[in-house]
Amino acid sequence: MSRIGRKPITIPEGVKVAISDGHIVVSGSKGELKQVTNPAVNIEIKDNVIGVTVNTPEDKRERALWGLYGSLIANMITGVTEGYEKQLEVRGVGFKSKVDGKKLVLDVGYSHQVNYEIPEGIEIKAEKNILTITGIDKQLVGFVASRIRSVRKPEPYKGKGIRYVDEQVQMKAGKAAKAAG
Repeated sequence: MSRIGRKPITIPEGVKVAISDGHIVVSGSKGELKQVTNPAVNIEIKDNVIGVTVNTPEDKRERALWGLYGSLIANMITGVTEGYEKQLEVRGVGFKSKVDGKKLVLDVGYSHQVNYEIPEGIEIKAEKNILTITGIDKQLVGFVASRIRSVRKPEPYKGKGIRYVDEQVQMKAGKAAKAAG
């Protein structure tokens, strides 16, 4: 049985949840999110509490969907009330970033600037060497952060590149340190 799927999801004040035609729509103060639902998953709303069940709980695939949709709905409710945020750090000599309209311009050691188109529903702020990515869709915020990080991943010798603010990069000893030892 799914532990996450069994948990009831409470709907806070100011959030509206509607289920129709295989879609669930959650709207709140920050915006509106839509999600297509699987026919094997049953979603019910009773007294400001959302319950998620599946048709056959013995089926392994349906149990996986049970927990998945429980998490997706909870993340949608959190997104429209509080929103999500990821922070990236641009580290390296001469490395810089700036937001130019709907583009993020990165100077990260290549012979050219890297332009990243900011998708709809995402806001990026560039302050010194910190990029702050905010939005209401948790999946989209994480995807955008990972795409920006993949432009120049942190390298293990000097640590330059783009990394998450809380990320620990395992540093390696260079040739000079190995020769001296």
